[in-house]
Amino acid sequence: MLWENLTGPDFAKAVKETGVCVIGMGVLERHGDHLPLGQDVLAVHGICKLAAEREPAVVFPAWYFGQIYEARAFPGCVTVKPTLLLELIEAVCDEIGRNGFRKIIFVNGHGGNRFLLPLIAQCSLWQKKPYSVYIQEFKLSPERQKKWEQILRTEYHGHACECETSMALHMFPELVKMKDLPKQDAPPMNRGKDLKGLFTGIGWYADHPEHYAGDARPSTAERGRQLLDVRVDQIAEVIAAVKADKVVPALEAEFHKRAANPCATGRKGRK
Repeated sequence: MLWENLTGPDFAKAVKETGVCVIGMGVLERHGDHLPLGQDVLAVHGICKLAAEREPAVVFPAWYFGQIYEARAFPGCVTVKPTLLLELIEAVCDEIGRNGFRKIIFVNGHGGNRFLLPLIAQCSLWQKKPYSVYIQEFKLSPERQKKWEQILRTEYHGHACECETSMALHMFPELVKMKDLPKQDAPPMNRGKDLKGLFTGIGWYADHPEHYAGDARPSTAERGRQLLDVRVDQIAEVIAAVKADKVVPALEAEFHKRAANPCATGRKGRK
């Protein structure tokens, strides 16, 4: 169910029946010369919609604010100040909670959010909220990862590659310009290879200065359909697991009770 398509009464019914709101986290950024700027938004929102058809949940409108500062050197990228981004996400979650949802699932559709979203989850320990946040990270379960790799023809993936291009060819082919595909693959340039064990903000740009990683030339719509099914299947499973979960809300309540007066609560032993 799409939040924006529901009537007021239908929305209230959906909140009561599902209790779960799903947000597909994408961004607006360059995807080579052949894919649309909204690739991540279009793909993850579509995945969430299909998953919510298999396991009922309410899907928040398409979301395009995330961590994408590494793409600011390219046209069409939209970013917001880091502190504002955190405040914006919290404010939206608060509104989702005010509307009755007690569980919010973020489905990551962009690699650059892999640092942002865990922080959002950790922030739930800073202030007690009437809802719990769950993060579906940018990875598959081991068995699905194996299936994913069997579908593909290329080994290195990262951005605007065979994975994303194949899914785009299946989901929104009218936006894909295969004639503009790069003539060769784009492995990492390793321009920061001497900084072993270190992370820098410029690291992605150092490896992929044209914001293209992998090889999209073998992409097909059929492989995109197969890849999409793997991803949708996992998200539907995640929604079901979150619906059934009673552990996280209970532990959060316990934690915040102790955090409010840590010296008074003492040490809680295992039973």
